[in-house]
Amino acid sequence: MTEIAPRFNGSRQLHPPIEPFDRQMLPVGGGHSIYVESCGCPHGIPVLFLHGGPGGGCNPTMRRYFDPDIYRIILFDQRGCGRSKPAGSIEDNTTWHLVEDIERIRHALGVENWILFGGSWGATLALVYAQEHPDRVIHLVLRGVFLMTRGELNWFYGGGAGKFRPDQWARFVEPIPEDEREDLLGAYGSRLFSGDPDGEVFHAQRWLAWENSMLTLEQGSKVRVGHHAYAHTFARIENHYFRNLGFLGSDNHILDNISRLHGVPGSVIQGRYDLICPPQAAWSLVQNWPDATLELVQAGHSLSEPEISCALMQTMDRIGREIIRERGRPNRPKSGVQRSYA
Repeated sequence: MTEIAPRFNGSRQLHPPIEPFDRQMLPVGGGHSIYVESCGCPHGIPVLFLHGGPGGGCNPTMRRYFDPDIYRIILFDQRGCGRSKPAGSIEDNTTWHLVEDIERIRHALGVENWILFGGSWGATLALVYAQEHPDRVIHLVLRGVFLMTRGELNWFYGGGAGKFRPDQWARFVEPIPEDEREDLLGAYGSRLFSGDPDGEVFHAQRWLAWENSMLTLEQGSKVRVGHHAYAHTFARIENHYFRNLGFLGSDNHILDNISRLHGVPGSVIQGRYDLICPPQAAWSLVQNWPDATLELVQAGHSLSEPEISCALMQTMDRIGREIIRERGRPNRPKSGVQRSYA
């Protein structure tokens, strides 16, 4: 089902800032320890936020898409990302390792099942996890769908998206000799892993600047690339995954296994003018997934765009109401038995 969302009038704000009630570093094997935090209602409806990239990380704003009186909000930094250790490591770092990590988090926190909330690469990871563990998923809330196919990667790194921002595309390809531009993933990969610290950072900043230039519908003239260390980690991990097609083993893994999501409800929010993850992927996903709905909004790719933020918060409010009607409200009672969704 596809819905055209009404224009967002800017009146909807994120929930107030909150701090975690629990933080931990969880050992997951291969020398990795991942940062995990929980905030909101300790006995609320569990929702796991899956950040993008691969190579990104979580930040405090991501906690604010969920009603803290209803949801137990769980965030984690994926292997090599954010506060997880070792920073930037690509050893034992594949989609399948991350799927196992999510299960480790679920067990460590005593969660039976949960909502998965992810955009872009976070949507990819949510879909792969749900196909492996459908009985652990209450609902998938996805934004800016990315199915990790060669077609999508060719669009973004093969010149298709560059036709819409030719100035930024020219800056992205400029460091690469013309005879290497047919394979920009490989050309950048050899430079991001060259062993030359200055060269790696330079190319990482160009890599990140290209992606950031395409995030929003209304892009300003100045593109942020972040701190050198962040750009370096992000670009290397993302390139590592993309050059290996997410380690999924086939070009169309998610749609080929879509039947595994039978009975798992999904809500897909998609920017109609998303230049990083064009709407075709979200459309194809929902056409093959009868339990999902698609809402197209007047926006680009970024989680922070008002139309997308509003639609996501409305979706989480709706899901919360539905679960409360079915199971009752999670509470922090002054007396009596405390209801828990964990």
